[in-house]
This record gives sequence, C-alpha cells and structure tokens, in this order.
Amino acid sequence: MNAKTADKIATTVIIAIASIIVLIMAGLLGFILFRGVGHISFHFLTSAPQSINAGGGIGPQLFNSIFLLFLTMIITIPLGLGAGIYMSQYAKPGKVTNFIRLIVEVLSSFPSIVVGLFGLLVFVNMFDFGFSLFSGALALTVFNLPLMVRITEQGLAGVPLPQKEASLALGLSKWKTIKSVMLPIAMPTILTGTILSAGRVFGEAAALLFTAGMSSPRLDFTDWNPLNPTSPLNPFRPAETLAVHIWKINAEGLAPDAAEIAAGASAVLIITVLLFNVCARLLGRWMHRKFTAGK
Repeated sequence: MNAKTADKIATTVIIAIASIIVLIMAGLLGFILFRGVGHISFHFLTSAPQSINAGGGIGPQLFNSIFLLFLTMIITIPLGLGAGIYMSQYAKPGKVTNFIRLIVEVLSSFPSIVVGLFGLLVFVNMFDFGFSLFSGALALTVFNLPLMVRITEQGLAGVPLPQKEASLALGLSKWKTIKSVMLPIAMPTILTGTILSAGRVFGEAAALLFTAGMSSPRLDFTDWNPLNPTSPLNPFRPAETLAVHIWKINAEGLAPDAAEIAAGASAVLIITVLLFNVCARLLGRWMHRKFTAGK
C-alpha cells in the first residue's frame, strides 16, 4: 500500500468517525428538543408546580438554578483565579508544585456523587449549613475549582514571554505585570472557560441531591429580604434546581403530566447550556479581537 492510498484511507476513517459522533450528538439534541419544545410556554417557565398530583411549571426551579449559578461563581472565580495565578507565576517547580497539580487533576476527575457526599458530611452536617443553596454552591465550587485553576494557569502560560519580560524590564513589579499585562491577554481564555464551567452548574444534579436538597419552600417573589425563609434571595434555604426537578419528577411519576414537564424542563436545560456555550465562544472571540487588535 503506497502513502497516498494509506492517507486516503486514514482520512476517510477519521471523517467517518467524526461524522458518527456529530450525528449521535445531533440526534440526541434533536430528540430532546423535539419532545420538549412544544411544552415550553411563558406560563411553564414562570409558574410553580401546583401540587404533587397536579404537575405545573418550572419557575422556582429555573430561578433556583440561576441563583445557584450566581452563588457558585462568586465563590469559584476568586479562588480559581488566585490559585491559577499562584500555580502559574509564583509556585516554584518541584515536588510540592507537582503534588498540588496532581491533587487538582484528581479533584477534576471525582464523580459528582462523591462531591455530593463530601458536601453532605462537611457543609451540611459539620458546618451546619443544612440543605441549602449555600451548601450546594460550596459543593459545586469543589466540583468546578480544578477546572478554573487549569483554565487560569493555561491562559497565563499562553501569554508571550517577551511581553512579560518587557514589562519587568520597564520596572513594573511582578504583580503589576500580572494584573496589567498578562491578565488582559489571558482574559479571553479565562472568560471563555469560566462561562463553560458555569454551564456545567445547570446540568449538575447528583451533588445537589445531598447538599441543596430535593424540595423548595413556597417562595414569595414579592419578598426580597434575603433573611426571610421564603425570600427567593435567601441562600440558606433548601432549593430544588431544574436538573434535580427533572430527576425527581421522573423518579416519582406522581404528576399526571410528569412526562410533559420532564420533556419541557429537559429542553429548557439543553437550550440554556447551548446558549452558555454559544455566548462563551462569541465573547471569547470578541475579547480576543479587542485585546490583540485582530479583525
């Protein structure tokens, strides 16, 4: 077999494998959207489940998912940025640094159910936060923190070395160089990865079963005092997210329209994650053009 024939065969096999993967993903997304989009309406997105036997909408669950995302990211982003900057710019190569990187890699491969059990033992029981949005946010921080650290470290590592050296040669301190030169260049990569990691929060269920809980109090959307137990902004209340709601309503099967609610909620979840991914790509490209003067 000559080189040209081998190249054609290899190219055909690679294209075939890629096509199969694309078709599987398109078929999966198409099936979920086909079953669920017809059940989505303004009432469905804003109303609450009426009772255990009456079904209803997903308004509180959708709000809980968005609020949990906000809580998780305000904890994850500062910790991830700080740890990534330290690992990239301050940590000296050696056994300790390699051990920290190993721990980060191990954490990133933990099953979410294990993170949930850890959150139950530590955040819910030991620190007595109870089943709450805050406990769920801390558990998801453990889940997302390794990704944020790697993204920050890789983004800073991608900054051209001459730009860093030029800044230091001009007399800028190391921190000033990181803050004013390196972070703006690495920001498109960091921001894209941050938005992608935020999209993972919407689809997480296993870790939240043991931390945020599987039920929500009747929320009063006219009460915005975060200290009140029925306030939507109270981070220490139990909260059922959209992904948990899909699992719960399918597991119980008590609502007469359980299949329709699950299909509609699944479609909303898929559309939300897709929007996050698209926004991440567009925002990353825009910021890359802005910081690199590209077209």
